[in-house]
Amino acid sequence: MQREEARKGHDASVRVFVDFDGTISVGDTTDLILARFADPSWQAVEADWVAGRIGSRECLARQIDLIRATPEALDAFAQKSAIDPHFTAFAALCAAHGLPLAVVSDGLDRIATAMLARAGLKLPIVANHLEWLGADRWRLGFPHAREDCTAAAGHCKCATLAAAPASLRVLVGDGRSDFCAAAAADLVIAKGALAIYCGNNRIPFEPFTDFAGAAAVLVRWLAALGRPARPSEEAAHAPTPA
Repeated sequence: MQREEARKGHDASVRVFVDFDGTISVGDTTDLILARFADPSWQAVEADWVAGRIGSRECLARQIDLIRATPEALDAFAQKSAIDPHFTAFAALCAAHGLPLAVVSDGLDRIATAMLARAGLKLPIVANHLEWLGADRWRLGFPHAREDCTAAAGHCKCATLAAAPASLRVLVGDGRSDFCAAAAADLVIAKGALAIYCGNNRIPFEPFTDFAGAAAVLVRWLAALGRPARPSEEAAHAPTPA
């Protein structure tokens, strides 16, 4: 488990931060939108980002400028897109323990808000701001960017975690936008590129594949803090027998 010294003291406040694209959502919604609505040149911009020639902020700004879609088309996309079926139960687990839960995304606020609302969830969302310019044109704003962000990200998640009033911070994520924040978290629950990054950089983490697994990790960690789940919660989040 993660950072034993941070677990001492039952009165520590805990906040949970969860990435959206590829973590809560099934697939990366930004990439899916680009594939559906953008000029194919978005892929060359993506290649520059993957190669490290540009940061995610520049990458996203240029890619969003290539999208041609009406608000109705984007909203229809969000209505048809899926989130992890276990995420609602994970959010309920956090609420039962009194843990503030925030969605931290380097993606699009409009899409995350619509998809979570469809699932009956209203959570704080810290993300890039998708602004409609009229007709089928869009612009991406970066209210959570920082000029000193080492990743040149649209949303500097390190700064978001650091600014949160909490003694202990839990991060659940899957990708490059979570790399820097992982070093600042007291518990990292990771899959995909984030799990590989943590392993390569000796950052302690707990692996997961879906939010049923993430919930089980969180329950064990909270128990180690002296916050055991109630029996009903333990039953709800126990692994399903094979």
